[in-house]
Amino acid sequence: MDFTMTTQLIKPLLISALSASLLACGGDGSFDGGDGGTSSGWTQGVFAPSSQFKGQCNALDEKNWLRSWSNETYLWYDEITDRDPASIVGVIDYFNTLKTNATTASGAAKDNFHFSLPTDEYQKMQESGAVMGYGFNFKLLRSAPPREVVVSYTEPDTPASAAGVRRGWEIVAVNGVDMINSNDVDALNSALFPSTKGVQTDFTFKLVGSNEERNITLTTGEFIQDPVMNVSTIATNTGNVGYVQFNDHNAPAERQLYDAFNQLAGSNISDLVIDMRYNGGGYLAMAAQLGYMVAGAENTSGLIFEKTIFNDKYPTTNPVTGSPLTPYPFIDEYIAFDPDSGISEGTKLPSLNLERVFVLSSSNTCSASEALINGLRGIPAARGFEVILIGGNTCGKPYGFYPTDNCDTTFFTIQFTGVNHAGFGEYSDGFAPQNTPNAELAPVYVQGCAVADDFTHLLGDKNEAMLAAALSYRTSGVCPAPTTAAGLKGYAVQSSASEMGVSLSDNRWQTQLKNNRVVTPLPKELN
Repeated sequence: MDFTMTTQLIKPLLISALSASLLACGGDGSFDGGDGGTSSGWTQGVFAPSSQFKGQCNALDEKNWLRSWSNETYLWYDEITDRDPASIVGVIDYFNTLKTNATTASGAAKDNFHFSLPTDEYQKMQESGAVMGYGFNFKLLRSAPPREVVVSYTEPDTPASAAGVRRGWEIVAVNGVDMINSNDVDALNSALFPSTKGVQTDFTFKLVGSNEERNITLTTGEFIQDPVMNVSTIATNTGNVGYVQFNDHNAPAERQLYDAFNQLAGSNISDLVIDMRYNGGGYLAMAAQLGYMVAGAENTSGLIFEKTIFNDKYPTTNPVTGSPLTPYPFIDEYIAFDPDSGISEGTKLPSLNLERVFVLSSSNTCSASEALINGLRGIPAARGFEVILIGGNTCGKPYGFYPTDNCDTTFFTIQFTGVNHAGFGEYSDGFAPQNTPNAELAPVYVQGCAVADDFTHLLGDKNEAMLAAALSYRTSGVCPAPTTAAGLKGYAVQSSASEMGVSLSDNRWQTQLKNNRVVTPLPKELN
């Protein structure tokens, strides 16, 4: 798992024992009368319209809204166990029960993307990209003892980059607590996932390729993340190859992608490598824009990028917007997610008009990033476009939602799945390069090579293992020898059940938000 060293303060939800009062939003007015009865008026399997409870900010109405809204819009509504809203105290606790408990073919949870956020915090994150942390990101190669936690990359103009922290450094201690073997999980999690500004943390790093250690004190702060980094052109004997590190489908990324593809379009490139190994997703429409910028009008005209499918109550209508279901096209114009970006809505996007793209992937490549892979793979074979996957198995999330606010909380519940122009969309166990060794899951195999994350080189370095494999494969069609997870760094080792109590875990909402596919209404001319 890859984690961004960021966090936001989540407003506490106040729980009250009062039984009859109408409480403020986030409280709870439900109560058990003591004889097994409740004051909710609940009848199992009978649902009032969610609109009847929308915006009524006492806890019982909030829970009744969640119950009806989930029954109306949740993709697997018929797999929810219908519970009396008065039987569970907290609004968020009740929301957390409104999901399926089924598993995929591999045994993974069918729905592990169900969460909620304070609305103001969600809007702040989506609109600005502002996050709290030290300015570096890290990957848990092993979360339980003996743990292995390495820096994946640093953000520019942050305390971490100013202190010289670099990719590949291993975190061996924080505030004097041994990262590798200590059972003090609370102290480790507190240091790795800070929640307030101005907190000093002492890190001990082991440098790449040596036993040298370096002690660095970093102070938490709020930073704007760079979703697009390391845009460059690599000269080869067989033409120029473009490279772009794409970390997040958030609002600031649209302008940065626009500039990056204008730069690449002027560099006479013959191939493109998009590094999405740490991209958990975001705006689906941005993935559709990126698909167009890669493949161009000739390859995408008249095609569906993604068709959204809701539950069987809504075969032709979007239950969230009430509008007829309209597939996402490959989007060829600027949407202006950030109205202050300096580019007008409707501006034509640049495109490279390529016949193939190389995508660098890992288990952190998720949701909207997977939608890009699937959308491009849906281009008919007659048009001759190829997607080549270099790296690791993606996370497996063909699902998405419309973030929905009620009483200052935004709720995220899976409402749709997506299929490409060819009608394919079942990749709940992820995409994997075709030569993936000893795959434990049941992924969809894609042309390409299984290559572990190489922490001995910076991202964008042509000698970094994934990028080097892409550059080699484009001319030879031959993959480097595959290596099993046990034999090579870069593959995260999952903790066993017996290790969970001493495993590091990131429960921050922004990590959940990052690993998602977010749908927003498109401009009218695109519908």
